[in-house]
Amino acid sequence: MATYKLQITGMSCAACSARIEKVLNRMDDVEEASVNLAIEQANVLVRNETLSQDDIITKIEKAGFGATPVEDAPKQEEEKPNSNELYLLIGCLALTTPLVAPMIAMPFGKDLHLDGLIQLFLALPVQIVATYRFYPSAWGALKGLTGNMDLLVAIGTTAAFGLSLYMLFGTTDTHPALYFEASAAVTSLVLLGKWLENRAKHGVTQAIRALIKLRPETARKFENNRETNVPINEIIVGDKILIKPGEHIPVDGTVLSGESEVDESMLTGESLPVAKAFGAKVTGGSVNGSGLLIVKTTSVGKETVLSKIIEMIQGAQASKAPVQKLADKIAAVFVPIVCLIALVTLIGWTLYGATLDQAIINAVTVLVIACPCALGLATPTAIMAGTGVGAKYGILIKDAQSLEIANQIDTVIFDKTGTLTEGKPQIASERGKYFNIAASLQHGSEHPLAKAFPTDSPITVENFKATTGHGIEGSLEGTHYRLGNRKHMKADTSAFQEQAETFENDGFSVIWLENEAQILSIFAVGDTSKETSTQAVNILKSKNINPILISGDTQRTAEKLASQVGIETTFAEVLPQDKASHVSKLQKQGAVVAMVGDGVNDAPALATADVSFAMGTGSDVAIHSAGITLMRSDPILVPQAIEISKETYKKIKQNLFWAFFYNVIALPAAAFGLLNPVIAGGAMALSSVSVVTNSLLLKRWKP
Repeated sequence: MATYKLQITGMSCAACSARIEKVLNRMDDVEEASVNLAIEQANVLVRNETLSQDDIITKIEKAGFGATPVEDAPKQEEEKPNSNELYLLIGCLALTTPLVAPMIAMPFGKDLHLDGLIQLFLALPVQIVATYRFYPSAWGALKGLTGNMDLLVAIGTTAAFGLSLYMLFGTTDTHPALYFEASAAVTSLVLLGKWLENRAKHGVTQAIRALIKLRPETARKFENNRETNVPINEIIVGDKILIKPGEHIPVDGTVLSGESEVDESMLTGESLPVAKAFGAKVTGGSVNGSGLLIVKTTSVGKETVLSKIIEMIQGAQASKAPVQKLADKIAAVFVPIVCLIALVTLIGWTLYGATLDQAIINAVTVLVIACPCALGLATPTAIMAGTGVGAKYGILIKDAQSLEIANQIDTVIFDKTGTLTEGKPQIASERGKYFNIAASLQHGSEHPLAKAFPTDSPITVENFKATTGHGIEGSLEGTHYRLGNRKHMKADTSAFQEQAETFENDGFSVIWLENEAQILSIFAVGDTSKETSTQAVNILKSKNINPILISGDTQRTAEKLASQVGIETTFAEVLPQDKASHVSKLQKQGAVVAMVGDGVNDAPALATADVSFAMGTGSDVAIHSAGITLMRSDPILVPQAIEISKETYKKIKQNLFWAFFYNVIALPAAAFGLLNPVIAGGAMALSSVSVVTNSLLLKRWKP
């Protein structure tokens, strides 16, 4: 499998993107092709690389559009509206204003009638220079036996302009009915709508651009006690970087010397600076505080956290939500249906007894009013705004499907250690004479509880073996030991039974140690709950979302933590491989399940859940398995992510409603002669702008 990302040019509406998708998905070896109208990009998943990127580009060009490979994902352009487009728009509006002035002045009893030749002089430059740009795309649509907005505009404006020429020069009427103002005004209003739309879309992509600006172009390489300014792309892993107070950190790395506080708010959403000293990790894009730091580079380029964040957001913005499928299906047949309605309008008014020019103008109005732009922009602009505001507060949404489904979540399963708790376990009981044996067995282990057994003088372990979900074993100085939970023990545990129950009732995890003959000791390990765990649970319950705790601990230990944070349902003594089955059982009962975890052992459950949340401080496996990554290890981000999903989905529904409602009302009104082409052009432009502007309101969301 391979994925090609292409920048598409020449699209004007949802019908265009639907047409490109149709063409690409018919190609052999294309698994799936998706085209996003809002960011004008195509993602093409191919089964094997025998189908080259050039083959796909050629196919798109034959369909009448342009395509070029997208540059490296982090290098996103500013996407500001072209100044030439603005100059063209100003010129068209200047020429069109005198043409529509008589129509505006008429209700006030003012007669500002212009001579026909003057009207032609004003309308001709608009028709030749501005309207001409619609013809290549319209011709491409005709060749492909499809339609798009450009086809509707081209037919409509050409019909109005051609009819006016005929009425001016082909009749003997001294005061012919002319529609030069209609052709010029429609073109001008369409250009105005596209310009405003591009300005609005520029605001929607602001979150990505803000992240890109965090990355400096150069870095101070520190070598042989000398600093040298070098381009960021020349830095390699292992280089030492000098970072002065107030500067953006250019790379991911670890602190070698110096102390400072680092502002990571643009990456994590956390406003408080984080203290950094020797051995601490720093992330490229964050801002150094008042101290001087020397950092050893651990990752550069696409491997940095910032680049991965940008790539994840871009991937989410380029993906399509399931709700968009309906809009895509409608857009694919929309333009042909509109052309048919326009033809029926022309024939119907002619049979009704209207003059030819009136019948043509009513048909033109139908063509002009029906723009599928709003349909195509309804979903992607809302998704772009939603994912952007999420990133601002440390919530990274990997794909549009996760964003949409999160709106329906009614059950949230929390892992215990590192998710609801701090993930910093400590021994709460007496260490005793066997502690170093236990610590030696745990030495080097990645299990969270291993952190509670530090040792400076570990004993060499032989024949080491780990049993997932139970414990470990190995030989130390000729004696075989087992360390883990009660089920991992082979010896009689009754001598420590009462003490173990006391520890468990107090909420501690109990770690057992035995040799070949007997239980030697037990250790009580405690891990405090996070400050925001109770608040997160209470918010979920207030939204009628059922929080559940899942843990490998004993029932008593798990229930103790659950009661502390307000969770009523607990799955305890669950092996890592069984977590996914608990998720599946709830799904079979009709629940829409979210899983929140941070460890390798959570990955199967994260992959099984309808929506998965991974703590950004957790394992890479968990993060890759999750649909939503929380950049701070803070459970309060879970209800916040669900809230963003609900607000985004609300905007999608509003956008789709207005897009459909607009056409349902406007098309019959145009067909029955209740509108003229100028008003139709303005309404068409307004529909697209209103959809994008409505999506932009999501930027005002705050947790």
